Amino acid sequence: MLVLATLHRLLSQVISSPGLHTAVLLTPNGQLVSYACDSTKSKDDVRLVVGLSSEIWLEVADQGVGMVDSELGRILVLGVQDTVATPHSNKNNDTSPTNSANTDQASDKPLMLVALSATEAVGWEDLEAKSALSEANMRRWPASHSIRLYHSWFQFRPYSAPSLAQKPAHATPLSPARAILHESSPPSRPDPYLLLKPQLDHLREKLLNLLGSAHPTLNDIAKYYFLHPSKQLRPLLILLFSQATNGLGRDWDLKKWAAECEGAGGRGEELDRPLTRPDVLNDWNPSMPDHTASFASIFSLIPPRAPKPPPSPPPRRPASELSTFAHDAPLLPTQTRLAQIIEMIHVASLLHDDVIDHADLRRGAASAPAAFGNKYTILGGDFLLGRASAALSRLGESEVVELIAGVITNLVEGEILQMNKVAQQSAALVGASHVGSDSWNIYLRKTYLKTASLMAKGARAAVVLGGGREGEVWKEVAYAYGRNLGIAFQLVDDVLDYESGEAALGKPGGADLQLGLATGPALYAWEEHPEMGSLIARKFEKEGDVELARELVRRSSGVERTRELARAYADKALETLEHLPESEARSALEVLTERVVKRTW
Repeated sequence: MLVLATLHRLLSQVISSPGLHTAVLLTPNGQLVSYACDSTKSKDDVRLVVGLSSEIWLEVADQGVGMVDSELGRILVLGVQDTVATPHSNKNNDTSPTNSANTDQASDKPLMLVALSATEAVGWEDLEAKSALSEANMRRWPASHSIRLYHSWFQFRPYSAPSLAQKPAHATPLSPARAILHESSPPSRPDPYLLLKPQLDHLREKLLNLLGSAHPTLNDIAKYYFLHPSKQLRPLLILLFSQATNGLGRDWDLKKWAAECEGAGGRGEELDRPLTRPDVLNDWNPSMPDHTASFASIFSLIPPRAPKPPPSPPPRRPASELSTFAHDAPLLPTQTRLAQIIEMIHVASLLHDDVIDHADLRRGAASAPAAFGNKYTILGGDFLLGRASAALSRLGESEVVELIAGVITNLVEGEILQMNKVAQQSAALVGASHVGSDSWNIYLRKTYLKTASLMAKGARAAVVLGGGREGEVWKEVAYAYGRNLGIAFQLVDDVLDYESGEAALGKPGGADLQLGLATGPALYAWEEHPEMGSLIARKFEKEGDVELARELVRRSSGVERTRELARAYADKALETLEHLPESEARSALEVLTERVVKRTW
């Protein structure tokens, strides 16, 4: 068995030098075994290390080392080879498949990966020297043959990706935005999370103020998922598109004026003031006060105050100046609030989904239904939608309200479509020997409704809040990009349900099959293995159906073909960005697109 205390002690020794804050021991497919980190760092940072892209795993397999500059600083990943002599293994009568292999073959692939994360102040040569020391420590560990037994459960199978150019052992670190859709490596581009890290941190911190409730349990459940590690992909998308398009729309000057002029309604503090008197609302937007209006006495009529005259807006820019792009155009408070609203709606959908799916885990921790029960979880999701609706009303744009309200209806429609699809398959697919086009159409439509709609309409709403108007291309670019990116994101998610384990995903692998859902990999596998049709028809309900379906997918090219489909959608998303002027934000969106397809978590 693995002695985790010994592993942790070794990893702690590795990060003893200044500037090196995290060391993680993984299996090559991303399973977390042990970690050590600087006491000033949170566990969220470690989970991000576990989520390194497949490109890094491939580099380790091909070259023995992988390098990347990321939001966590500089990360270097080193493979720990099996160096225990074969006679030693025989003494222990170890007959595992890994040990029965030829010694030379066994050393071709690493048994474990040590990922080291450091600040940019640590040079790459120093980081590699430190990783070499960690590898030496692992090799000297007396129980290293036990690692081999553990690894035999997790075979190293990197996904099929375009060939990567070989680099010398001490070459310049790879850019985190290497294009996976093309053979060549693009020039260095900004890290999307680093570019907007202060704004994301502020957004996440202030978001909790929107969720306050006088009821302690409701208060806890509303904040429950926000306190867990999160990729913050949707808020990041909103902020990046805002920054990439601010200054382009016809009404940009008006929106910027509203964000700066008191009384115009667009300042951050004005977004937190209720439109209706607090004693009428019985609470404050965004958070509840210590006490509310008394219900013990009859409510008396309070004479209204005369409204203040609104300030006069500035004149619109001439049509000749509409294409001028302000590279220093700031993010607007309304756009930051939109990013918070989008995340609230997303989390509300997770709360409801976890009840429908009987999920026990979410983001590596107990799901809300497991922690609070189904009834409180449903009410918590409804409460979040109510809070999001109140905040949405303050943004001052009817088109944005229409878009985001449409997202909520899409989420419901997608869930109903998924439920009906599972029910209909039982009747429609019995005896079927091939995949019908209707199965793919329903699958992709459901993918749009449940995942891509929020990204597409959220990005479009961000452009509207930045002054984009009808007849301008910027809103269309935002919607097309978000729609394609969202579908690509979900396709990769469906692949990870087959490729990754619980430690990497934060939820059990094979969850879709357990729910009776046939996603992209299973539909592609059906084309190659007709027997999959009967399993889909009975929703994988019989004993052994889930295991057989996973085996059929493994024997097919379903996973690879689904990834290729995700790349095709990502490619289309990248094409739409070409309509935007060049900027740091546009480059960061390109990087984000590529990361979505490459992700392994």
